[in-house]
Order: sequence, then structure tokens, then C-alpha cells
Amino acid sequence: MNLEELRDYCLQKKGSNESFPFDDKTLVFKVLDKMFCAVNIENFTSINLKCDPELSIELRERYTAVVPGYHMNKDHWNTVHVQQDAMDKEIFEWIDISYNLVASKLTKKQKEVLNQ
Repeated sequence: MNLEELRDYCLQKKGSNESFPFDDKTLVFKVLDKMFCAVNIENFTSINLKCDPELSIELRERYTAVVPGYHMNKDHWNTVHVQQDAMDKEIFEWIDISYNLVASKLTKKQKEVLNQ
């Protein structure tokens, strides 16, 4: 996986957008105004993804590529190293999980906007 593939995949999600809210090198993908993915564009070696706490533990035990989220809530975020033992297909599935988890927590009004 390269940065453009990641970007294209995240932006094809309904209601997704990209921004640099923290600095000029951390690209953040959001569904409406809620973050589901973050990546360093200067050093694309990993991505941060939201994850269910129980699944986070399972993934961390199964893959060396998955570790507690760097600079994130360690229970709810994973850092996934893209060039290790996780295949691109699996990483794309984890992006889906992150997006769906965040989208499910949107307010009723936000969900209405998303589903227009």
C-alpha cells in the first residue's frame, strides 16, 4: 500500500474528507467531523485507526504490525505499520471498521446529513 492508495480508499467513503488539523504533515481523514484515520505524509510507514477495544487486543496479539495507537487513546486506537505482516486487504478492512465505528457514533442529525 502506498499513500495515494490509502488516500483514495479513505476519500471514497461516504461523507469523508481530509484535512491537516494538527500540523502540515499529519493527514487526517474524517467522516463529517469525526476522525477515523491519521497518517504522517512525510514518513508513510504507519496509520492510526480507531478500533473496538476487544478487537484491538486481538489484532495486537495476532500481528506485529498492530500496536497501541501512537499519541492516541491506547484502548480505542491502533497504529498499523503498513509494511509488516498485515496484508493490504486486511488494512483496508481495518479502515472500514474504523470508518464504520466512527460513523455509528455520529449524532442522529449527523447521520441524516451523511445519508442524504
